[in-house]
Amino acid sequence: MDLELREGIFVLDEMRNVSIKIGRIIDEEEEKEKEWEPLGPTPKPHILDLRHWDRRLLERYEPIYAPMQDFCNLCTMGPCELSQNKEGACGIDLKTQKARLVTLACLIGASSHTAHARHLVHYLIEKFGHDYPIDLGGDINVEAPNIRLVFGIKPKKLGDLEKVLDYVEQDLVRILHTTHTGQEEDHLDYESKAMHVGMLDHVAMEVADIAQVVAFNYPLGDPNAPLIDIGFGVLETEKPVILVIGHNILPARNIDDYLREHGLEDEVEIAGLCCTAIDTTRYDPKAKIVGTLSYELRAIRSGIPDVVVTDEQCIRADTLRECSKLGIPVIASSEAAARGLPDRTHENPDVIVNDLVSGRAKGVLIRDPDKVGEIAVRVAMEIRKKKGKKPPFMSEEELKTEIDRCTGCMNCVFACPHNLRIDKAMSAAKDGDFSVFKTVEDSCIACGRCEQVCPRDIRIVDVIMKASYDSLVRKTGKMRAGRGPIQDTEIRNVGQPIVMGTIPGIIAPIGCPNYPKARNEIVEIIEEFLKRKFIVVSSGCHAMDLGMYRDEDGKSLYEKYPGAFDAGCLTNVGSCVANSHISGAAIKVANIFAMRPLRANYAEIADYILNRVGAVGLAWGPYSQKAASIATGFNRLGVPAVVGPHAAKYRRAFIGKVWKKEDWWVYDIKSKQRMYVEPCPDALLVVAETKEEAIVQLARLCIRPADTYMGRQIKLTHYIELSKKYLGCLPDDWHLYVRTEADLPLKMKDELLKILEEEHGWKIDWSKKKILEGPIRPYDSGFNPTILEEVFEKYAR
Repeated sequence: MDLELREGIFVLDEMRNVSIKIGRIIDEEEEKEKEWEPLGPTPKPHILDLRHWDRRLLERYEPIYAPMQDFCNLCTMGPCELSQNKEGACGIDLKTQKARLVTLACLIGASSHTAHARHLVHYLIEKFGHDYPIDLGGDINVEAPNIRLVFGIKPKKLGDLEKVLDYVEQDLVRILHTTHTGQEEDHLDYESKAMHVGMLDHVAMEVADIAQVVAFNYPLGDPNAPLIDIGFGVLETEKPVILVIGHNILPARNIDDYLREHGLEDEVEIAGLCCTAIDTTRYDPKAKIVGTLSYELRAIRSGIPDVVVTDEQCIRADTLRECSKLGIPVIASSEAAARGLPDRTHENPDVIVNDLVSGRAKGVLIRDPDKVGEIAVRVAMEIRKKKGKKPPFMSEEELKTEIDRCTGCMNCVFACPHNLRIDKAMSAAKDGDFSVFKTVEDSCIACGRCEQVCPRDIRIVDVIMKASYDSLVRKTGKMRAGRGPIQDTEIRNVGQPIVMGTIPGIIAPIGCPNYPKARNEIVEIIEEFLKRKFIVVSSGCHAMDLGMYRDEDGKSLYEKYPGAFDAGCLTNVGSCVANSHISGAAIKVANIFAMRPLRANYAEIADYILNRVGAVGLAWGPYSQKAASIATGFNRLGVPAVVGPHAAKYRRAFIGKVWKKEDWWVYDIKSKQRMYVEPCPDALLVVAETKEEAIVQLARLCIRPADTYMGRQIKLTHYIELSKKYLGCLPDDWHLYVRTEADLPLKMKDELLKILEEEHGWKIDWSKKKILEGPIRPYDSGFNPTILEEVFEKYAR
C-alpha cells in the first residue's frame, strides 16, 4: 500500500484505536542542510534568546537618553509629564518611555525594509518560480552571512527567502506588541528588543538585495563595477526625462526594459533619486543619478522632469502637490504611498496615457510594475512634445522680483534645520552679489520649511536654486555602481591584517543626507581615511554624495581610489538594503578568517567582532527610522557607529564610562583568567558635533583589545595624529590604550614616554626606553578575549 505523507492526523482502517500524527516533514534539502555546518545554539532566535548578549553590551555601554520632550502622549490617560523622576499614569518612567520610542523607530525602519523585501520576493517568485537558484558566483561561497548567522539556513533558491521573511515578520509583530501601553517596565529590556529589531533588519535587507542581485543580474561582488554619472547637471534635458524616486527597483526596472525593447534607450532619459537611482544603475549603467533625498524638491521645482514615478520610502509627502503646480504627472506604484490617487491598475493604458497627457488626471496609482514601464515612457514622450522650453525654477525677472520682496524678518533662518543665513543671501543679492546663495545651496537640504514661515510667500527654495544654478549644474561626478556582496577571496586577503590591526580599520559611511553643514564634509572625512589606508565601504545616500564632488583634477573619490574591499580602497555595495553586505563582511571575517562557526551562532560571532574587528559605521546625515534600525543592528553585532549632530534627535546613545574600571573586563581564553582591559571600543553609538570631532572619534573606535603591538602602534599613530591635526592637541585618553612601549608611535615615542612618566606617573626605564609600570594590562601576543562565559568555557577547556 502506497501512502503519501503530509502534515496532519489520520487513521488507518486496518488499525483500530490508532491515530497517527505527522508534524513537519523533513525533506531532502533539509537533510543536506545538516551537512554544511552543525546547527548553532540560536537558530531563528526568539525575542529573549539573545537577551544575555544584549545585557552584557548594555552593562558596558549604558544607554544615555536625550529626550526631545519629557512627556508621553501615546495613550488617552496622557499626556503625562515624566520629568524629575515622575511616572506616567501607567507607571512608566522617562528612560523606559524613551527606550520604547527608540524601539518603535527601529520597528518602523525594519518594517520598511522587510515590506520591501517581501514585495520583491513575491514578485520575483511569480516571475521566475520558487526554485530559481541563488547563485552569487564562484568568488562568493559564503553567501547570505546574516541569514546563515540568524536563521540558520544556507538559502539555495528564491523560495527559501520566503521562510526567512516569515520569521522576520513574526518577530517584528511580537516586538511591536511589547510597545503597547502597560507592557515593559525596564528600559534595558526595551533596548534589547530594539537590538533584536536591528538584527532582523539586516536579515531582511540581505533577503531583498540577494533576491534582486540574482534575478536582475546586478554586479556579483565586482570591484570594477561601472562608473555612473551623478549630479543635477548630468541630465540631458533636451530629451524626455522620467524621474524615478524611492527605494524599490521594480517600476524603474520595467521602464528601462520598455525603453530597450522599443529601441528608445537613447531617446528618453531615465534618472533617479535615492536608492531607486542606485539600483537602477546596477541594472543599467546608462541610467543616471540626480542625487539623494535632498535633491528631490530641487529636481521637481526645476520643471525638468516630464513625468515622476514614485515607489516607496524617503519620498516627500508633497510630491503630488509640487508636481501638480508645474503640470508634471505623477505615477504612484506602491501601496505604501498611494498619494490619494485613483487606482487604475487594470484600466487600458491608452486611456491612462491620454488622461495624464491632457491634464485630466494629475496622477494615477498603478500597482503593476510591468504596466508602469509602458505608461511612464509614453507619457514622458507625449508631454515633451507639448511642453515648451522654460527656464529652470524661474526666469531672471521672477528671481529679481522674489528677492526684492524679502524684508529680512529672519523667520526663514529660525525655521531652517541648519539656521542658514538666507536673509544675508537675499540682502547681498539685492546688491548683485549672488555668492552667498551659492554657499547656502551647499548646505541646503531643500526641505522647504523656510517657505512655510515666510510672511511674503517668497519661493525661497526656487530663489536659492536659481541664484546658484551655475554651481548647481556643475556639481557632477562619478559613482561606482553598487557591487553587492564582498567576495570571500577579499575577506581571506584582509582578514588577518584587520584582526591584527595592521589594516587600521573599516570605515562604513552609510547614512542619509541630513548633514549638519555642507555636503562635501562627508567627502573630506572619508578621504582622510582613504589616504591613511583604511578600508572604506559605503552604501545609500552617503555612497552617492561621495561621488558628487571632484578634486582639482576633476576626479571623484571613486575615480581616485580602487573599488576593492582592501586597504585604501572605496567600495560601494549598493542601496540601503545592501547595508547587509557590510555587516555580512564583518561576519565573514569571523567565519572565513577565524573559522568561527557561523550557523545560528550569533552571540559568539558578535563577541568576536566586538573584540577583534576594527569596523566603525558613520551616519553623518541621519534622518530616517531606517537609519536608526540599521545602526542598532550594527551595534548588536559589536560594530560602533559615529553619527552626526541631528542623530541626537533619535534620543539615545550607547557610551561606555571609561573611568569605571569594573565595566572593562574580559575573559582571556589563553590564560583562563578574568582580567581588566583598556576601554575599547569605548562607545557603540556616539554623536559628533563637527566633522573634526567625527574624524577623531572614528579613529579611536577602530581600536580593539586583540590588536597586536604593531596594529595598536598603527592605530594609535592615526588617532594621535588626527587629534593633533583637527583638534590641535593630544587626545586626553591616549595613554589608556598603551600596553607596552611597542604600542607607541615610533616618531613620537620619546615624547610620549616622557608624558607617561611626568603626567601619568608611569615608571620608565630610560636606558632601554621600556615601560616598567603603568598600563592597565601587559601586552600578550596570545591574548584571546571574550565577554561571554559560554565562549570562554567552550574554548578554554
